[in-house]
Amino acid sequence: MFGNIIGWAHTPFGKLAGESLESLITRVTLDALAHAHLEARDIDEIVIGHFNQGMDPQGSPASLVLQADSGLRFTPSTRVENACATGSAAVRQASSLIASGQAKIVLVVGVEKMTAATEEAVRQALVSASYVAEEGGAQASFVGLFADITQQYFSRYGDQSHALACIAAKNHHNGSINPLAHLRKSLDVSFCGQESASNPYVVKPLRRTDCSLVSDGAAALVLACDDVAMRREQRISIRAQVQVNDYLPISRRDITRFEGASKAWHKALSMASLTLDDLNFVETHDCFTIAELIEYEAMGLTLPGQGAKAILEGWTQPDGRLPVNLSGGLKAKGHPIGATGVSMHVLTAMQLAGESPGLQLTNTPSLGGLFNMGGAAVANYVSILERTR
Repeated sequence: MFGNIIGWAHTPFGKLAGESLESLITRVTLDALAHAHLEARDIDEIVIGHFNQGMDPQGSPASLVLQADSGLRFTPSTRVENACATGSAAVRQASSLIASGQAKIVLVVGVEKMTAATEEAVRQALVSASYVAEEGGAQASFVGLFADITQQYFSRYGDQSHALACIAAKNHHNGSINPLAHLRKSLDVSFCGQESASNPYVVKPLRRTDCSLVSDGAAALVLACDDVAMRREQRISIRAQVQVNDYLPISRRDITRFEGASKAWHKALSMASLTLDDLNFVETHDCFTIAELIEYEAMGLTLPGQGAKAILEGWTQPDGRLPVNLSGGLKAKGHPIGATGVSMHVLTAMQLAGESPGLQLTNTPSLGGLFNMGGAAVANYVSILERTR
């Protein structure tokens, strides 16, 4: 119904000074086609996820994909955007093309070039994903928004700084093993939980280790209909895919409860006829450590206000009840906005295929879930992927 992933590609994430938007797109396009054992002419349509908002002067990148191979010339290519969930929006658009019968094979590319932009340009770009009328301004920042969310959560449920440090340490450890991660350095709980010259407060109570990285990078996948995928030795099926949007203004919501995320998880699990316990692992949107904590609650791993229990009791560690962010997450892997959602789908598929570039679960898993959000739990996407061969 939603298509099958039959090929993928993923650049390292980081400060890629030698790469441009075009070179990143070209690289993953060629690699994804090769991995899928396809020619460019086999692609019926292209969807590219790219946030930009002034971080790169190339504001219309859809046809840059055609630069990769002349066989792609005249192929329909569309750019989509939905804040930090842009990559998942691109995957969903591709799935819709497959489900409607308009295409049999769709190439999806997610990309962002952020580190060449000034710090101010990046700040303004990210703030544009908030409700600017109330949450914008010359001093506004996304870390400031999430620092306020953290303060509200602490006021309601108590100071959870130690739990946030444990989440950061877990993701830094996982990322240290992932050769695609921006920050491949293991940091312990003590370091993550203390203010220091190397780990200062960015906006209290969030330290540097609580915040995801400004990164460059790209990821791509090839999505195919059942008829095409059935002829493959291995395919990763999208068993469920859900999008739920909530109000843009934080003032209209209880921001300590990611209600849109919760509804998306509930709908996706119901659609797949599964419970959370059926999943072998999850990749979730830890733009800040407080986001991962609240997402434990939103996915139903714990009750509201009890997210700390999941990390403190080791449930989300690689050997725990439900491993979360085996890739290192946005926290360590990096967060090139348009690439993030595609990256989540690719790395989930790789884990299911037993081909993870980093941590690989000992018993090859069969079901993985992922959650990608745009804004502060505004655009919420959940996908459940299944290894079918």
